[in-house]
Amino acid sequence: MLKVLIKKQLYEIFRGYFTNAKTGKARSKANTTVMFLLFAVVMVALLGGMFGALAVFLCGTLCKAGLDWLYFLLFSLLGAALGVFGSVFNTYSGLYLAKDNDLLLSMPIPVKTVMTARLAGVYLMGLMYSATVLVPAIGVYIFFFGVTVARAVGMLGLIVVVSLTDMFLSCLLGWGVAKISLRLKNKSFVTVAASITFIVLYYLVYFRAMNWLQDLVSNAEMYGEKIRTGARVLWKIGSIGAGDMAALAICLTVLVAALTVVWRLMAHSFMKIATASATTEKRKKTGAKQFKQHTVPQALLIKELGRFTASANYMLNCGLSLLLLPAFGIFLLVKGEYVLGVVVQVFGERSGSTCVLLTAVLCMLNSMADMAAPAVSLEGKSYWLLRSLPVSTWEILTAKLSLQLLLGGVPAVFCGICGAIVLPGTVVEKLFVVLIPLGCVALFACVDLAVGLKNANLNWTNELYPIKQNVSIAIALFGCWLYAIAVGGAYMWVGWNIGPVWYLLAVLALSAAGTAVLYRWLMNRGTVCYEKL
Repeated sequence: MLKVLIKKQLYEIFRGYFTNAKTGKARSKANTTVMFLLFAVVMVALLGGMFGALAVFLCGTLCKAGLDWLYFLLFSLLGAALGVFGSVFNTYSGLYLAKDNDLLLSMPIPVKTVMTARLAGVYLMGLMYSATVLVPAIGVYIFFFGVTVARAVGMLGLIVVVSLTDMFLSCLLGWGVAKISLRLKNKSFVTVAASITFIVLYYLVYFRAMNWLQDLVSNAEMYGEKIRTGARVLWKIGSIGAGDMAALAICLTVLVAALTVVWRLMAHSFMKIATASATTEKRKKTGAKQFKQHTVPQALLIKELGRFTASANYMLNCGLSLLLLPAFGIFLLVKGEYVLGVVVQVFGERSGSTCVLLTAVLCMLNSMADMAAPAVSLEGKSYWLLRSLPVSTWEILTAKLSLQLLLGGVPAVFCGICGAIVLPGTVVEKLFVVLIPLGCVALFACVDLAVGLKNANLNWTNELYPIKQNVSIAIALFGCWLYAIAVGGAYMWVGWNIGPVWYLLAVLALSAAGTAVLYRWLMNRGTVCYEKL
């Protein structure tokens, strides 16, 4: 039974490779093979190649200095970080939120068997990600310095130690997330906040990583001595790869003990968490609850806003500019004079280029708010619920359009005002920096909804398909990007001959005309397209 459950768990992890998310039908063997080959290319060629190049950069310097353990320690830490990132969310969703938990728990299958199968998937995912880091590092080391029996055993043991560490941390963090999630009212905002925090930290580390590595290589012996004397645990972990059998035995013993403790914690609370309802907070009854009455447009807009805020995927993929625009506006207030000064030095011979290029950048940032593009497809099987209500088709489409106008317009105005404050231009130029991005919000909203209507697909089994994989998203996003690039590029090519004011006036008029044409199309042909879905 355990073998069958593990096989089922692996199938669920790679479900997208066997089943078409759009239609819900099984893929052909050839299609599945191609999908796995592409996955192998990404994992082996891209990720493995990247860490292999890093290993070549570090191996010679560190190992020739007698710091083999430091070399293996660095890649062990990288492998553990990547392994935890790749498996921690699988622990929470795969163990506690699996859709077939109720079905399996109703069968004569021991709870520990179900948990073991789930955690086997967690371990294999962590092993896959950590091996992507460690295997290239080990291969590079063997290529330059060869291998002995003790080192071979140590290297294999290091992979086991790192993968067990991944499992321990993933289980501990997944269990903590599961305990906390029971008390959360809106998990979507927490997911979005966590994702954005990770993205920010990732780029901070990414941009500083090369400086850190150069500093490490230049002062390897000093850092090695500090770790050896102040963090002996890390020293022992790195020594495993260099063939220290005593360190391997100690680490395995500690990890087995730690995993046993975590297993007992998870087993004790598994039934409670896995069978808990979405909200477990007890609310006191305060009598009949009064609901505020809304008009039809207000009610439809609230429904669209509720769908947007209820989906972390929707917010992250279609509303990222709602955070980027205010952040960029604050950046302009802090560093804007320096950045715009550099633009003046580079393009100073074309008067007004600073104003136009800033406007084009703001327009491009506005294009990343594309909530209207997947709004129609996201209705899915609930499409007929709206059609059965006594509301017109145009009112339904207006609500989808208004959501993007409302959410995208406010940060666009804020960012435009920040840009106008630091822009060294005339009052008219400053006004255009606010008006043109705001006009692009309206234009892009109409474009997104029109493209979403023409490429609507209500037959999907995974929410990610209409949000990330639908062709309407790519067309809308890249089309709006090209428009923003054209605004800046055309001025740098020929538009500077007429000056920034007349050029920006023409851009504003073009945007207004495009918005009017698309709005009229949505009122007439767009409603017909929606009714024929």
